[in-house]
Amino acid sequence: MQEEIIRIQGLSKHYKVGMEVVKALRGVDLSIYRNEYVALMGPSGSGKSTLMNILGCLDTPTSGSYYLNGKDVSKLPDNELAEIRNREIGFVFQTFNLLPRSTALDNVALPLIYAGQNKFIRRERALKVLDQVGLSDRTHHRPNELSGGQRQRVAVARALINNPSIILADEPTGNLDSKTSIEIMGLLQDIHAAGNTIILVTHEEDIALHAHRIVRLLDGEVSYDQVNESIATIEQPTQAS
Repeated sequence: MQEEIIRIQGLSKHYKVGMEVVKALRGVDLSIYRNEYVALMGPSGSGKSTLMNILGCLDTPTSGSYYLNGKDVSKLPDNELAEIRNREIGFVFQTFNLLPRSTALDNVALPLIYAGQNKFIRRERALKVLDQVGLSDRTHHRPNELSGGQRQRVAVARALINNPSIILADEPTGNLDSKTSIEIMGLLQDIHAAGNTIILVTHEEDIALHAHRIVRLLDGEVSYDQVNESIATIEQPTQAS
């Protein structure tokens, strides 16, 4: 039996804009299981970004429940949400969100500072995940000394550092050229194969096809939720003999 890692029930989110109430989410029900690779899609105004923010514990719903690893996090105060974000969720953003004056090693280790880990543990774990994403030779480079693809690899390594329950990738290829986009999708493919749960937020159909399940939102509701029968895979290059 699959282990449920996320369960949301009757999830609604309303915003007041002037005199008008905008219903961004309207009673969404959704379950995501451990080691799933899910693409979350939807046009502008569909509620996709609102749902992503709630799944990432960056926002709370107006009503309904959100269970993460069996715990209802939908009504927790900000300080507890911050702890859960750091411990349970690895974020990969379109804009990388790296500290410009810090090395790749220090950027990757940052979540462990918030987790209270000592310097030795931070360094060892950061080196391990940088090696995992193919950047063991770039540990002391700052973001301006790295290519766009390398910066996104640093961001992926930072997302992995705490062994999170889910990787939440928000338009991870949005600022990359097509060749580099393929490399990053290949990296996410490998991370999923290693046992990680990935939620990929994208508006690009070809990127979504890398996921094993596609969920589409429209007008604040789930309009489509199906297994992807045409998974796009990336053949990793073999070592030349």
